Amino acid sequence: NIDYLVVAGGGSGGSFRGGGGGAGGYRASGYGPSPLQGSQLKIGGGDYAITIGAGGAGVTGTTPTDNPGLPKGNNGSNSVFSTITSTGGGSGGAQQTPTSSNMPGNAGGSGGGGSVTSCGGAGNTPPTDPPQGNPGGDAVSLSGYYQAGGGGGATAAGSDGSGSPGAGNGAGGPGGAGAPNTILGPDTTYAGGGGGGSEIPTGDSPGSGGAGGGGAAGSGAAGSGTSGTANTGGGGGGAQGAPTSSGTSGSGGSGIVIVRAPSTTTFAVSPGTNSTSTHPGGDKLATFTVSGTLTVS
Repeated sequence: NIDYLVVAGGGSGGSFRGGGGGAGGYRASGYGPSPLQGSQLKIGGGDYAITIGAGGAGVTGTTPTDNPGLPKGNNGSNSVFSTITSTGGGSGGAQQTPTSSNMPGNAGGSGGGGSVTSCGGAGNTPPTDPPQGNPGGDAVSLSGYYQAGGGGGATAAGSDGSGSPGAGNGAGGPGGAGAPNTILGPDTTYAGGGGGGSEIPTGDSPGSGGAGGGGAAGSGAAGSGTSGTANTGGGGGGAQGAPTSSGTSGSGGSGIVIVRAPSTTTFAVSPGTNSTSTHPGGDKLATFTVSGTLTVS
């Protein structure tokens, strides 16, 4: 019987008034929150290919008149171990033309946050049981200025943009929180969503990244979002947008795969960037931060 943690790459934030990137899908057999614990796998000896999903690349906007110079972000890529596939996080939305008003976040393991007046992307797409993620938050318009939604995380949806009309009152939505997991021993949190951008002058309160590697949104007239943390599946933060300028959105964090088996098992991994170890209780561990091969005997 094999325990596992499989986290996909996070989505990047959107470029202009950008929503936060959704976290990569989170799937685990144990050692984390009980509602998200799947079943152990039964596998035999042999070689198993493992794929580590890359985070979605951040994007740079120009100005709203340079259509299509203000792209959405990019979804993260899937991570795979045996029959377990976690889906890459959805990208954050972005205003793509001066008149566009419906730039939702993309669906994914967790969904990206919406931009302008649009909704966040759906999470747990395609659906798994237990669910691998949550939706992104919705954007809000305050006197014609837009506060983007945060990306969804493993244990919580991204928050909506918020505030009331008037200068300085708007805020981008924080990213949803990730899931803590102790499969390696230490309690580490994975798959937090990225924060949503906050357009000035109505507000300059960029959304914070969700716990578990989510990146914060950019600050200032053309601030760039923070990237999600590598090997957590965190979503990237959305770029800040002023009427004539845009920053660069944060990239999503790459995923990770961890496999744990009884002490009688022997693990070997390749390439050497990946590692094996022994838990203090005797169980064997294999940690993959790049794609490779697990040999079980």
